[in-house]
Amino acid sequence: MTLFVAMAAAIGIATAAPPRLGVDVLLADSLHLVRGRAVGLVTNYAAVDAQGVSVVERLRAGGVRLVALFSPEHGFRGAADPGEAVASSIDSATGLPIHSLYGRTSRPTDEMLAGVEVLLVDLPDVGARYYTYLHTTMEVMHAAGPKGVRVIVLDRPNPIGGTVGGNILDLAYRSGVGSLAMPIRHGMTLGEQARLARRDDRIDVDLVVVPAAGWRRKADGIVTGLPFLPPSPNLKDLESLFHYPGTCLFEGTALSVGRGTDRPFHQIGAPWLDTTAVLAIARRAGLPGVEFMGVTFTPVKPGDGKHAGVPVVGIRLRMTDRRRYDPIRTALVLLGAVRSVHPDRIGFVPRQFDRLAGGPGIREAIEAGVEPRRILDGWKPALKQWQRRTKDLLLYR
Repeated sequence: MTLFVAMAAAIGIATAAPPRLGVDVLLADSLHLVRGRAVGLVTNYAAVDAQGVSVVERLRAGGVRLVALFSPEHGFRGAADPGEAVASSIDSATGLPIHSLYGRTSRPTDEMLAGVEVLLVDLPDVGARYYTYLHTTMEVMHAAGPKGVRVIVLDRPNPIGGTVGGNILDLAYRSGVGSLAMPIRHGMTLGEQARLARRDDRIDVDLVVVPAAGWRRKADGIVTGLPFLPPSPNLKDLESLFHYPGTCLFEGTALSVGRGTDRPFHQIGAPWLDTTAVLAIARRAGLPGVEFMGVTFTPVKPGDGKHAGVPVVGIRLRMTDRRRYDPIRTALVLLGAVRSVHPDRIGFVPRQFDRLAGGPGIREAIEAGVEPRRILDGWKPALKQWQRRTKDLLLYR
């Protein structure tokens, strides 16, 4: 039993045969795209196949001539803290240079691209707008285009499925944690996002997406049978990926999201939190697919510095039905509940919160006491427009 299958069983996901990933399709059917070419690879250690073999090993064993590796946020080994600058290095296993795209530069330099004829991108995206791997992919596309270097995305299924939700980012708040005018939970694969980026950002680049075979968005898209490796230090398990589109918003408040504990993004808390009052409000909302419980935890060396070494009173979320669970609605309810109980202590950091939220609208609505249902209803027209606008970019039905 793979680690993924065990986790899937624990949260009620039926398992089936895994899809063929982009790397599988490339090596079996499309090797002509890289045959005889000097290839750079943008990836990290969590990009593995259904047997847990790294994409680096798969490509080298398949005869692809890798000449350089490029790493995103958290580094090639996925161990660096969020926002931590990562230095370039040498991969001890292959002797290849690892050019960091989350350090002195986020865009490959001419020196990094010297001798590279094709760039492959195989990154384990997590399905939320905040994640920086789309930004890295776009920077690679911007650098490769003028050099005449083709970019090939080896696609992977969206690990939390094709469900769409949340507000559309206001481009005035564009950043590395929000690169395009897309919803928080965008429902796309990285390959589809790259196609959107080429169009919306007007990137003149030769882009090819090698799709994953056997993944269907309309089947609710949850990946089955694939190993799970944490794509970053604080997304430790599959369930955390489902919570992340919602609980990540608490990063822009005074509350901890559980960094420095064994359950980051499963829980929120602060030393002063009145969990009895907040839980009463949250439970009255009757949110489907999720249960709440009061907990205590003590963050140890949290990357965000919140409440380090201090006992925290918190609320833990447990997903009971991933088809019905809406992490963004849940976060709105919890944000509103904390604001109602602790109006002077929730501690919105407008610059940080609005950057994550893609604009000030969510924060202003919570501060004004707007009901979560009204906030969600207000997003519906823009989400319908988003789905119409991106329909021609989708590779999976």
